[in-house]
Amino acid sequence: MITDQHISTGSGLPSPGALLDRANHLVQTLATPSLVQLVLRLALAVPFWRSGMLKWGGFLQLNDTAVTLFSDEFMLHLPGGPYHFPAPTVMAFLSGSGEIMFPILLVLGLGTRFAALGLLFMTVIVELTVPDGWPIHLTWAAMALALMAYGPGLISLDHLICRARSHAR
Repeated sequence: MITDQHISTGSGLPSPGALLDRANHLVQTLATPSLVQLVLRLALAVPFWRSGMLKWGGFLQLNDTAVTLFSDEFMLHLPGGPYHFPAPTVMAFLSGSGEIMFPILLVLGLGTRFAALGLLFMTVIVELTVPDGWPIHLTWAAMALALMAYGPGLISLDHLICRARSHAR
C-alpha cells in the first residue's frame, strides 16, 4: 500500500507527512518516558529542597525565621478565614522535614510515589497559604500527580529494587 509518507514531492524531497513522521520519531527518541520521569522528579524536588534548606539552622534545629513564618506570617485561607496555623512550631518542623526528605527520595527515585504524594499534600497546604501562587502550585501538583500515576521510571532506585526482587523469586 502506498501512503503519503512514501510519495515524494516530485523535487526529490520527502513528503510533508514523511517529514512529520521523522520529526515525531526524533522527539520520541529524545523524550523517552524514563528521561521525562527523571526530569519530573528533579524539577519537583528543587523548589521544595530550596525552601526546606531555608528553614534549618543545624541538624534537626529549626531557625527562628521558620517558626516566625508559621506563627506570625503564614495564614490558612479557608472559608471564614484567614486563620493562623495551629501549633506553628510543629507545622514548621513538619514542613521543613518534608521539604528535605521528600526531595531526597525523589532525586534517588526511592519511594517515589509516596514522596510525590507527600509533596502533593504540601502543595495543597502551600496553595491554602499563598492562594495567589496557584499557577506554580498547579505545575507542582501536575508533576506530583504524573509521578504518582506513572512512577519513577527506569532511572531510579525503585526500579532497581523491583528488578532485584523479581530476580530473587
